[in-house]
Amino acid sequence: MPATSSPYSWLLLLGIGMTLWWWSRLVRRDERLLIIYLAALVSAFLGAKLVYLAAEGWMFWRSPDRWLIWATGKTILGALLGGYAGVELAKKALGYRAATGDFFALVAPVGIILGRVGCLLHGCCLGEVCEAHWWTLRDAQGVARWPAVPVEMAFNGVALAVFLALRRRGKSSSFSSSSSSSSSPPEAEEKDEDEEREKEEGGSLRGQHFHLYLIGYGLFRFAHEFLRATPRFGFGFTGYQIAALAVAGLGVWGFVRRAAAQRRGLRG
Repeated sequence: MPATSSPYSWLLLLGIGMTLWWWSRLVRRDERLLIIYLAALVSAFLGAKLVYLAAEGWMFWRSPDRWLIWATGKTILGALLGGYAGVELAKKALGYRAATGDFFALVAPVGIILGRVGCLLHGCCLGEVCEAHWWTLRDAQGVARWPAVPVEMAFNGVALAVFLALRRRGKSSSFSSSSSSSSSPPEAEEKDEDEEREKEEGGSLRGQHFHLYLIGYGLFRFAHEFLRATPRFGFGFTGYQIAALAVAGLGVWGFVRRAAAQRRGLRG
């Protein structure tokens, strides 16, 4: 949705700054990760713009403010699609084989929560009009609406907690297994550097966290769109629901592909 307020812009920059600071800690281990992060950032912005134009922006063609609307409009769904594509292309070009999605599964919810705080302050991305309750929000005209932004912030907060728990659980189990296998012969311990890093840092369900996030967020967003005040093009559906299904489908495809690659690695 379009957003032009200063708080929104500052929160967006804060989110980028926080993720860049956190990602810089990983760059010390492999300089290629910086290029991967920048590819994700640029392609996420591009995807956010293109999907917004396809889902909603085209509807403002006859609006006198269309250029301002098109310049400021963007969508999280497009950022997820574009960012994923950018990371995969960058990794292929750099020959980086380890999974990076487990890190992005932590970065994405934090960035989205900060962005939604900006939406809350700006008054955009509203929910549908509904009967007033203690949990409803009132818009600038005092109309009670479904709390779309807080609900999405809550979803991402839960997602962040889940992936942190998976990461902690995986690290503890990895420590136990490494302690029990300390007497393995040297030739059995020779691992590819990228694959070893993935095992150490991924946690439980390593390499699949971001795929799980894409599936969860895509399905959540598809259902949540029915309660959001976004333009509908037919049968009560929105363009964002198509994008949400694409996000969930991308997560399923990535999950299956990663699982197959991991099985091949075990057999090898």
